[in-house]
Amino acid sequence: MNDLKNDVITHTDKYSSINYSPMNLVLSKGKGAKVWDIENNEYIDCISGFSVVNHGHCHPKIIKAFQEQSEQITMVSRALYSDNLGVWEEKICTLANKDKVLPMNTGAEAVETAIKIARKWGEDVKGVPEGRSEIIAMNGNFHGRTLGALSLSSQESYKQGFGPLLDNMHYIDFGDVAQLKSVINEHTSAIILEPIQGEGGVNIPSDNFIAQVRELCDEHNILFIADEIQVGLGRTGKMFATEWEGVTADIYLLGKSLGGGLYPISAVLADESVMNVLTPGTHGSTFGGNPLACAVSTAALDVLIEEKLIENSATLGQQLLNNLQLIDSDVIVDVRGRGLFIGIELTENAQPYCLEMIEKGVLCKETQGNIIRISPSLVIDETEITKVIDVITEVLQK
Repeated sequence: MNDLKNDVITHTDKYSSINYSPMNLVLSKGKGAKVWDIENNEYIDCISGFSVVNHGHCHPKIIKAFQEQSEQITMVSRALYSDNLGVWEEKICTLANKDKVLPMNTGAEAVETAIKIARKWGEDVKGVPEGRSEIIAMNGNFHGRTLGALSLSSQESYKQGFGPLLDNMHYIDFGDVAQLKSVINEHTSAIILEPIQGEGGVNIPSDNFIAQVRELCDEHNILFIADEIQVGLGRTGKMFATEWEGVTADIYLLGKSLGGGLYPISAVLADESVMNVLTPGTHGSTFGGNPLACAVSTAALDVLIEEKLIENSATLGQQLLNNLQLIDSDVIVDVRGRGLFIGIELTENAQPYCLEMIEKGVLCKETQGNIIRISPSLVIDETEITKVIDVITEVLQK
């Protein structure tokens, strides 16, 4: 190991909490779809901060917005107005076709907010008795690590040692409509799902499942919450992944790439009839909607549209998927995905294959042990996609 690299890792490990176990790779620079490590080795980044860096690393327009705003004002309490909050709010509400937005900072905070809205809407609007509101989530989901988000998780290993968690949560198999129908009752206030499960393994539900969830929500007066924190804003080749089935959610949750890979910001979007259950004092965030976050996010949303990143995700994503599905390998079980969001399921541990790909210049990471998740920045070009295809094919085909 290079002495400088070893020193950085040793120094970091000395002070870091041990809840992470990172790879022995130290990144020091990023530009577009590429990153460089401390030894100046170049990689095409197919992790992209788990979809945080959809716009590519250090996008000049987003950097400029950050710099200009940081010289004006960076923080305003929501006890006051700031001059760019409404500008950002109009832009994101228009893109999502929703009346209202509540800005937060992280994806997990957006999920927590959605839980509070669902419970209060259940009592105030639907008439569920106090403390009886129920929420249905999907097996294999990942909504975050905070206590509320963990309460939605079906994975006991994530929850061990952190109880008691929130009650009145139910789980059904992702894609199983019959099971979903059997769990719905008069106390069900919301159904929350990722339209495509990311951490769960790039799991795409069975045909029409999302549409059937929408129909059941309409039939039983239930809120449909779409967690688009990882898959929204172009990642799957659509603005929102629910669009693959022509569905509109009651509540959209956004985060990650909403901050352009530069600054944390998340959002909860809904119509007035839903959002207005939160009255003054019922919820808030010190940093949520601060001027710096709004400036950066506004620029990020402009880049998404102006540079046709959603279209690029759809076109190059299909090219990537088509070529990866041609790989002839006994270790491949399935190759699935939409846009630039692809999972390669293997018969065995995926980590050694990921490490070999990294050695050949493609940065990727396994999930669920045996699935390689490929999610490059949406600014990736034809040449870079070709290299990704060549490297993955070489590593898996042999």
